[in-house]
Amino acid sequence: MLNLDQLASGTVRYDYTRAEIEAIYNLPITRLIFLAQSVHQKYFAADEIQMSTLLSIKTGGCKENCAYCPQSAHYKTAVNAQGLMSVADIVEAAKAAKANGSSRFCMGAAWRSPPKKSKQFEQVLEAVMQVRELGLEVCTTLGMIDDEQAHELAAAGVHAYNHNLDTSSEYYTDIITTRTYQDRLDTLKAVRKAGMSVCCGGIVGMGEKKEDRIGLLAQLNALAPHPESVPINLLVKVEGTPLQDEKELDIFEMVRTIATACIIMPQSRVRLSAGRTQMSDEAQALCFLAGASSIFTGDKLLTTPNPGEDKDMLLFARLGLKPLAVTDSERREAEGTLSFQTQKSRSQFHEVLH
Repeated sequence: MLNLDQLASGTVRYDYTRAEIEAIYNLPITRLIFLAQSVHQKYFAADEIQMSTLLSIKTGGCKENCAYCPQSAHYKTAVNAQGLMSVADIVEAAKAAKANGSSRFCMGAAWRSPPKKSKQFEQVLEAVMQVRELGLEVCTTLGMIDDEQAHELAAAGVHAYNHNLDTSSEYYTDIITTRTYQDRLDTLKAVRKAGMSVCCGGIVGMGEKKEDRIGLLAQLNALAPHPESVPINLLVKVEGTPLQDEKELDIFEMVRTIATACIIMPQSRVRLSAGRTQMSDEAQALCFLAGASSIFTGDKLLTTPNPGEDKDMLLFARLGLKPLAVTDSERREAEGTLSFQTQKSRSQFHEVLH
């Protein structure tokens, strides 16, 4: 039987059983949302939403066969493969993101793994350093990485690395067969070892059962420490992918997933990620009420549509919410300590690569 007072305390635990998580997930929606918001406000401001911008710096041609992904080379979609963007173009996009209120800038590349000791990886590291010097948190999602690559990214100034588990271990092979669940866990281990924060979540609406959403949440909860950021994505169905005809998920299942994540990982910032264009303003507001405190802004998430900054700011105004600002201390860190670290890391990775 659930101890609701204990849950409301926001105590951090890594040992929730699947049965406990299911019991939380199945609470009456009013009680579930109230509990999630109560826990959320112990660690986060009630009216602040972190705005992040996600830029595809290398698009399409990926060797993985993720059934939801239009960038996979296994499927014929409308996505055209594009090579790695120049550092200058990435930095300009980061400046625009900051001007539009983003405090985190995420760079995504459609690689199975980034090429080691290559001009391309060096270019990514250079882009990271220049974006970090703008005072933005830098996040990257580049596929599987090993210990060496993780340490190079951390030294360049990457704050967080995104690598989603996507779904439960049981349902995983129905979605992806070109890499294993353990491969994903190994990448997360390398990220932690290098000192970067972990951004890790999943996708709902891929034909999974409720038990699979519970399984995903249980696996995320077992990561110690919990991911600092937990993106919850709603499947965006793309023509040409195996999931193009997947039936719509009841939006309340999305809300329940977010609320449960907030309760069992109280110090994690849960991000309302892909799929917002399919959601009404009321549905998004319900997700915020359930504890989501971060969104991706801009008109595109890698290759899929996303509400633009103007629409997001209008919604925030209606809801009385505001973007999370980069604090003065973070700016000083970016301009001072990390500037020194960046200069040091420049010479380090140039020595390795040359």
